[in-house]
Amino acid sequence: MTENCPQVPGRPEGPVKTVLVAAVAMVDVDGRILIAQRPEGKAMAGLWEFPGGKVEAGETPERALIRELKEELGIDITEACLAPFTFASHTYEDFHLLMPVFLCRRWDGFLQAHEHQALKWVKPQALRDYPMPPADEPLIAMLRDFI
Repeated sequence: MTENCPQVPGRPEGPVKTVLVAAVAMVDVDGRILIAQRPEGKAMAGLWEFPGGKVEAGETPERALIRELKEELGIDITEACLAPFTFASHTYEDFHLLMPVFLCRRWDGFLQAHEHQALKWVKPQALRDYPMPPADEPLIAMLRDFI
């Protein structure tokens, strides 16, 4: 029954570690989306991404975002301000990334780049101008069409 659905090139055949990461598309009053540049010394340094991070054991994606946004950006959000939007599923060379993505339009505090090289507010139509990790790229069209 799979002759109509070929294998995806480059996907490993055997077991692969799955990493759960939560991300958020923060949208300001002008309809711009916040992206953050990955710092030197980290994998995919210099690429732009949506803020977020790994979901720790015993943590929900929402709680992980609350923790990560406090650590990375110095802002406070609540679960009520996180709206589930979509997810990304992408196989990298060493692991498979599963990433629920949320929308957020309200937070408390002023954004500060604690762990990133730079932060930038970008109109959805301009997101393609910023190189992103492969898992983030499919999110651009969804955000452009939704925002």
